[in-house]
Amino acid sequence: MTPWLFSDKGIMCLKSNNIIFAYSDKMKSYRYVGMRLYSTSKTVDPKEMKTFKALAYKWWDEQGAYAPLHSMNDLRVPFIRDNLLKTVTNHQLESPLSGMKILDVGCGGGLLCEPLGRLGALVTGIDPLNENIKTAQQHKSFDPVLDKRIQYNACSLEDIVEETVETFDAVVASEVVEHVNDLETFIQCCCQVLKPGGSLFITTINKTQLSYALGIIFAEQIAGIVPKGTHTWEKFVSPEELESLLEPNGFLVQTITGMLYNPFSGYWRWTENTSLNYAAHAIKSSAPVETEEHHTKTPGIDGQEASQK
Repeated sequence: MTPWLFSDKGIMCLKSNNIIFAYSDKMKSYRYVGMRLYSTSKTVDPKEMKTFKALAYKWWDEQGAYAPLHSMNDLRVPFIRDNLLKTVTNHQLESPLSGMKILDVGCGGGLLCEPLGRLGALVTGIDPLNENIKTAQQHKSFDPVLDKRIQYNACSLEDIVEETVETFDAVVASEVVEHVNDLETFIQCCCQVLKPGGSLFITTINKTQLSYALGIIFAEQIAGIVPKGTHTWEKFVSPEELESLLEPNGFLVQTITGMLYNPFSGYWRWTENTSLNYAAHAIKSSAPVETEEHHTKTPGIDGQEASQK
């Protein structure tokens, strides 16, 4: 898919095999001819896009459908920050991630981009849904500092690989890999855009009977913690499967640790149990991948359990 930008009209046309998608920043609607925009991406699932499009304007409702993701920031932001700081000798206390370039893949409305930007990072957030990017752009515009540190693009990871090879210090895919079609291609793309020694951070859901019972039956169909149809159990990924994809594709897994959500308190905590949610940190290898075990399972950041509020 090759883009052309006509700046005098603010219109972008994407054309591939006689299929045209036109967009104008002055238009309030989008027109598709013959095929969906996302059909050429191996990793983006058009069915998933329909689900998230309906929720695109609810990202910043802290009591709404994305409340668990707001709360998850209490764990995932320190997880990212602390592991990245292990790679630098000096940092500013007020802006510890200053100068670091971070790519947030599947950024949604920018829930994770903004706290990372406040830590000083230069964040690029990408999402295949224009509606999500519009919400993210609007929200960051209220903060002049974030407006300079964060940029958003409506695209898939595959769309930017060639132009961003070895650009980023870190790639974040939080609550994303359980929604992609081709996970190995996705991981390969993450590796390509990372600098050697760069970090990949993933949070996702394990593929177990317990995750089906609690993550889909209870969370979606009974308690309504997340909207029905948000997840597909067949796409859930076990830590073992994730590691088996990371290691041959240029990554050394450093940490895999469990995360547990309390639907009654609305808070997350670290746990040694990875049967539901878990977080992973891997580093892009600058040398041939070794065959020995590299990761350690820890109950939290630097071996300490995170406290609940």
